[in-house]
Amino acid sequence: MTLAEKILQEAVAKGLTITTAESCTGGMVAAAITDIAGSSAIFERGFVTYSNLAKQDMLAVRMQTLESFGAVSEPVAQEMALGARNAAHADIAVAISGIAGPGGSEFKPEGRVCFATVTATDSFVETIEYGAPGRSEVRAAARDHALSLILNAIQAA
Repeated sequence: MTLAEKILQEAVAKGLTITTAESCTGGMVAAAITDIAGSSAIFERGFVTYSNLAKQDMLAVRMQTLESFGAVSEPVAQEMALGARNAAHADIAVAISGIAGPGGSEFKPEGRVCFATVTATDSFVETIEYGAPGRSEVRAAARDHALSLILNAIQAA
């Protein structure tokens, strides 16, 4: 059973809904969930907010947060998840913002990805440094990690 299949099974059993707010993964997490037949029972919408303007417009990420910390940061990921949860009226939201590559900087290197999950009673943020294995590898690893975070949030609910 895949992570997405487990998510569907456990979310349905608990009556929970899920949403996603994705930047560097460009909708890969939402696609993994909606690839599973029956996913409409738990997933109504997701958000791909690649630009800062999209993060502000669609997820209510504050300009001050973006300016203070940059798009690839835990505070922005947390605001993305909160904004997505509110906009989608979902029980659980996951957000991802990162630098898949190529590129990056001394301060925000290629392969840095920030994650956040938000529920009615809890929030969690973390940053993972994947290094520079390549754009598709970083994106796939971020997708899989986000799916595991969703499953953890469901199991904790």
